[in-house]
Amino acid sequence: MSSSMESVSLQNIAPGQHAAVRKAHGDMSGNWKTHLTTPRATLLETSHLKKSYHRGQVEIQVLNDVNLQIKENDWTSIVGQSGSGKSTLLHLLGTLDAPDQGAIHFEGNRIDDLPSRSRDILRNRHFGMIFQFYHLLPELNTLENVLTPLMISSGVLSYWLQKRHYTDRAKALLEHVGLGHRMKHLPRELSGGEMQRAAIARSLIAEPRVLLADEPTGNLDRKTGDDILEILRTLNRRENLTIVMVTHDDAVAGQADRIVRLAEGRVQEIT
Repeated sequence: MSSSMESVSLQNIAPGQHAAVRKAHGDMSGNWKTHLTTPRATLLETSHLKKSYHRGQVEIQVLNDVNLQIKENDWTSIVGQSGSGKSTLLHLLGTLDAPDQGAIHFEGNRIDDLPSRSRDILRNRHFGMIFQFYHLLPELNTLENVLTPLMISSGVLSYWLQKRHYTDRAKALLEHVGLGHRMKHLPRELSGGEMQRAAIARSLIAEPRVLLADEPTGNLDRKTGDDILEILRTLNRRENLTIVMVTHDDAVAGQADRIVRLAEGRVQEIT
């Protein structure tokens, strides 16, 4: 995957509204890019994260003082028992949710308290995400599903001007994940493994810096799951894509460079 990051134009953010926006983006039309001077530099980092939810009058603490560094080009697995906070942590890393306390930095820039629009841009262009349940749009075929992030980010005119280029990129990704023969099929016509392959291609279409994967093999049989892991391994080893993967399966977690084990909302050990 290319490590280049597209220019981000932030609109509707008043001057002085958010210091982190100015820091992260330089001027309002510039690139969000910190030039990394060392290999395997810290790409994502959490500091003293805390997160709780309320069930009626009861507060349930999910994460408690989580400190974690994700190195560039590494494959990190986050494991733990059900309720340990692993999926919550992944959602916080992807700015799908916000911590109660603590901070998250991406390339040295704080991201957990960015305005909503800035977080949307970050997820659309710089974070790829895949989930256990695929989340493909049922009315779109495989190729169209892969193209949706670019449809959303580009705007109608820009998308149509670059449609051939985008389509070629999407087709190449589908070939890469073994779905070149299923481009025109709807999700209901695909197997679980094929839907997950399509979701992986979709997550890569914007050439993200980080792939966040929440139980990517959780709904698949062992053979199909192994095929998905092989795709992830290729992306990490050959394309230097940074991967953070949540799994409950120690055998799956063992594919990664590093395993972070959570217990009762804390980092218990890192191996």
